[in-house]
Order: sequence, then C-alpha cells, then structure tokens
Amino acid sequence: MSYNRDLLAIGHTAFDYIIQVGEFPDPNSSTAIKKMKNLHGGAAANVAVVGSNLGLDTGLISAVGGDFKESEYRKFLNDTGIDTKHMIVVPEDNTPTAFVLTDANNDQISYFYWGAAKNFKNAPVPEEAIENTRTVHLATGDPIFNRKCGEVAREKGKLISFDPGQDLHMYSPEELKEVVCLCDVLFGNHFEIDRIKETLGINMQELRECGPNIVVKTYGKEGSTVYTDGNNIKVKAIFREAVDPTGAGDSYRAGFLRAYLADKPLEYCAKFASAVSSYIVEAEGCQTNIPDYEMALKRMNE
Repeated sequence: MSYNRDLLAIGHTAFDYIIQVGEFPDPNSSTAIKKMKNLHGGAAANVAVVGSNLGLDTGLISAVGGDFKESEYRKFLNDTGIDTKHMIVVPEDNTPTAFVLTDANNDQISYFYWGAAKNFKNAPVPEEAIENTRTVHLATGDPIFNRKCGEVAREKGKLISFDPGQDLHMYSPEELKEVVCLCDVLFGNHFEIDRIKETLGINMQELRECGPNIVVKTYGKEGSTVYTDGNNIKVKAIFREAVDPTGAGDSYRAGFLRAYLADKPLEYCAKFASAVSSYIVEAEGCQTNIPDYEMALKRMNE
C-alpha cells in the first residue's frame, strides 16, 4: 500500500525559551540567567522536523494560537516540507510556550504554557491525515486526544509509536494503559518507563504483552536498551559533549523511526538514533543542529 506520508507527529508545537543558569534557585530566591534564546520546539514538531531532515515525508498535528500564522516558525515548517494543513488553529489564544532551564550539571527544569493546546481534547480527530500516513507518532499532548487518535490509527492499521514525555503525569492510570496498549513502539527515558510500569503495576514483560512489541528505554549519555521478544538489546550512546540536551530525546525517536521504517534491525535503529541525537546536543535548541541521513550514518559508522 502506498501512502502520502511516512510519519505523522501528533502533539505540541511550541515556542521555546532555552535558558542556561549556573544553578537552580531555592524557593523564594532567584538566580542569574547566563544565556537565553527563543527557538523552535515542541516534541511533536521536533520529531517531524528531524524526521524530515532525515528523509521522511512528515506531517504535523498541533494546536497553535493566532500568533502562529505569521510566525517565522510556521514559515520554517512549510519551507522544510512538513504538512501543516491539519493544524488546529485557535485564533484567540497563544501558541504553547516552553521555558527550559538547564544548570551547569545539564539537569533540567521545564515550565510549559499550554495556551491553544488546551483545545486538543475537544478537537476532531484528523482522520484524513491519519489515513494518508504510514506511521503515527503520539508525542507530548492531551491524553484524551492522543487516545482518540491512537484508536483511529489502530482501526486503520497504522504503525503507532508513543512517547508521553514530560506530560506523563497528566495521564490517569486508565488513560495511560489505553494509549500504551494501542501502540506498537513505546519510547521513554529510564525515569518515564519505570514510572509507566509503576503506574500500571506491571513488569517489562507484562508491559510488552499489553501492547507495544518494542519498548525503547533511553539513559542519556549512558545509551539505550531496546526490549523485544525476550531480548534486551543494549546500545552505547554516541557521546558528544553537550552544549544543550534539550530535544535530544525527540531526535532519538525520529532517528529510530527513520531506521525502523527502512526495515533495519533494532540494534541498528538504536545506534542510528544515538548518532542523530548526538548532533542535537552539540548546539542550543531542539532544531538548531539537525543532521541529514548521510551525516548521521557517517557518525554512526565512525
């Protein structure tokens, strides 16, 4: 079967404020900001943009405000070739905005303003966009909207990947189980995967039996582990000194899916994903230093 799209990313598109501090302040105190930049972000948009740079034909479904239409970000997405015609536009509200603070130890604290994304839960499922894609990636966003999109994608026989990310806390145990059981590939860092297991009261084997054939657990610079069919595939990270770790996880997901959709072995997928994310951490911002396919392949093979 042929599709118009390789990948449809569903979730947040956001204006990012990337902020560097020496240390996080205690309550009722302050700290100096060393650097601050306004950049492009949002987990779904990050996956779509990185995926596009790696050669995937991608689409994006996000809830954005009236400030998005004339923004440089929208122009950038269109120039990158990402299909944004199914975006949920809320003229009277603002586009989601993230404030990501990173300290000298590369630990992070994030503040996220949902803005127009509050309208996700009442938005109709983009059935046409889902019909015309091979893969649906459910990123950070509204649990109800993600579940409804996941249900339609499952009915239509799509490959579904899921990464609740920092919005994991928004899912009730029931909502979390519903979406997890719909997906084929579950992504998360080690904190998130452990929290998912704890919330659902299940172990890794039971988690995989629930739905996802593949569970990808990342450990930052310590690498990643892919769980599938009783095998634990451990892959070392391709380490580069981190200027800014923001967006590394999203780029890893895009890289993994790029290789997986090309029918590469899972170990290859994880290595390629690590190569992709190693570029992202070398510069400030989620979409600042994106490799193309050949660049990532070269670094993976070095």
